[in-house]
Amino acid sequence: MFLVTPQRWRDPAWPPRLTGTLAFLLLLLPAGYLTEFNPAVFLDARSLRASRQCLGTFFPPAHSREFLQLLGSSAWKTVAIATVGLFFALLLAAPLSLLANRALSRSRLGTGRMGFLPACVRAGIRWVLSILRSIPELVWALLFVRAVGLGDTAGVMAIALTYSGMIGKVFLEIYEAQDVKAAEALLIHGSGRLTAFLYGTLPSCLPELLSYTVYRWECAMRSSVILGFVGAGGLGQQMDMSMRMLAGGEVLSFLLVFIGLVWVADRISKGLRLWID
Repeated sequence: MFLVTPQRWRDPAWPPRLTGTLAFLLLLLPAGYLTEFNPAVFLDARSLRASRQCLGTFFPPAHSREFLQLLGSSAWKTVAIATVGLFFALLLAAPLSLLANRALSRSRLGTGRMGFLPACVRAGIRWVLSILRSIPELVWALLFVRAVGLGDTAGVMAIALTYSGMIGKVFLEIYEAQDVKAAEALLIHGSGRLTAFLYGTLPSCLPELLSYTVYRWECAMRSSVILGFVGAGGLGQQMDMSMRMLAGGEVLSFLLVFIGLVWVADRISKGLRLWID
C-alpha cells in the first residue's frame, strides 16, 4: 500500500496565512467593539416581535388605482433623475478627463517631462475630480435640498457632481493605460490635441468607456432611490412618506417596483456590454 508522508500534507505557506488571519482578527475585534455590533440583538424576543408586527403590515401590497398611478410616475421620475444626472456628469467629466490627460501634453514631447504650468493645470484638475468624488451624493443632495428645495433637481445635481468625479477619474485612468505612441505621433506631426485623442486614443479605449458609463447609469438608478429619502424626489421620497405613515403595503409595492427597475437596468446594461464587445 502506498503511504503518504506527513510532509506531503504540510502546507509550506501556513506561517504567512496564519499571521494574516491573526492580524485580521486583531483589527476586526476592536472595530466590532467600537461599533457596538451585537448580532444577538436580532434574536431578542422584543426584536422578533417588532419584526413580525412590521412585516405583517406589508401584506397585501398596495394596489389601488390612485396609488398605482403615483407608483408609475415616481418610477419614471427615478429613471429620469438617474439618466439626466448621469448626462450632466458626463458633460463635466469628459472635458476634465481630457484636460488632465498627460499623454496629450505637447510640452512633454521629446523630453518626457511636462512644463511647469501644464503640470500645475493637470494637477489642479485631478484635485477637482478627487474633491467631487470624495463627497457622497447623499451629502450633495442634502445641500441642494437646502439650496433649491425638495424635488428632483436636487437629486439630479447630486448625482451629476459625485458621478462626474468618479467617471472623470476612471476615464483618465483608461486613457493613460492605453498605448500613447499613436497620439504622440499625431502631436509630433502637428495635429491638435483633440484630433490626437479622437484618432490616437479613443478607438482603442471606446469599449471600456461605454461599458463603464453603462455601469454608472445602473448605479445612478440605485442612488436616485436613496437620495429620495432626503427629499430629492423619485421613489425614495414617496417610500419615505409611506414609511412615516406606517403604510407597509405601500412600502412593499415601492420595493417591488424598485427591484424591477434594478433588474431592467441590469438587463439593459448586460445587453449593451454584449453589443459593445
